[in-house]
Amino acid sequence: MMHRVAAFAWLRRPLYTAAGIALLALMLFPVYWMVNASLQKSGNTLSTELFPMAPNLDGYVRAITEQGANLITSLVVSLCTVALSLAIAAPAAYALARLRGRWVDAILFAILVSQMIPGIVIANALYPAYNSLHLLNSIPGLVLADATAGIPFAILLMRSFMLGLPPSLVEAACVDGAGPIRTFVSIVVPVSRNAIITAGLFTFLFAWSDFLFALTLTTTKAVRPVTLGIYQYLGTQVSNWQSIMATAVVSSLPAIILLLVAQRFITAGALGGSTK
Repeated sequence: MMHRVAAFAWLRRPLYTAAGIALLALMLFPVYWMVNASLQKSGNTLSTELFPMAPNLDGYVRAITEQGANLITSLVVSLCTVALSLAIAAPAAYALARLRGRWVDAILFAILVSQMIPGIVIANALYPAYNSLHLLNSIPGLVLADATAGIPFAILLMRSFMLGLPPSLVEAACVDGAGPIRTFVSIVVPVSRNAIITAGLFTFLFAWSDFLFALTLTTTKAVRPVTLGIYQYLGTQVSNWQSIMATAVVSSLPAIILLLVAQRFITAGALGGSTK
């Protein structure tokens, strides 16, 4: 009996590893098929070979040529959304972490409720306002719209982290004569780097993958994010899935690169060495 238990314990790790690899392969198969289809000749994806035996990059050339402007628009909108969201959310999170009172709980509850409002409701409310302010079909308009999702999330995320900051850090800065703004900029922001990067990363992903605001608040080709470009691309390139899949692959690269670069900041110890 003991030998059977020992044998099962020895096999348990390989079995778990195999199960994990199988689940990972199942989840990543759509990504593989997207890349595979982008390297095949033009045609229906149902007739695509399992492996690209003769890779063809014509789809990428066409995707960059026809969707390059949309990719740049999405990149500008996403980066500006991150900058605006963090500029507002970081001081707000620090203030809500430092201050005490019932009104703080009321503000946090209001921020939480704002996260529950459906995006279509916000988009419909913004449309007439944008029309009056001439913000339709503009990058600032999309940045403000995307920030409505990024700011509340960033506040809640960074406040949770800032609540755990050692009071000695702020007290030491005050003893040295630093004011609230200098303390925040010189002490709190560097120590909170991991939380700020995490909030910025998710805000970027929110803005980069936005489709609802892009569809509602843009009506011309002058300003068109890549998500809307792919959506409208489907109508004109139904028989050319190579270009569609190539566009999808190219539009996924910024998010993948950011995740890889920011991973070490997200997983690093937030207060490592700060109290030494």
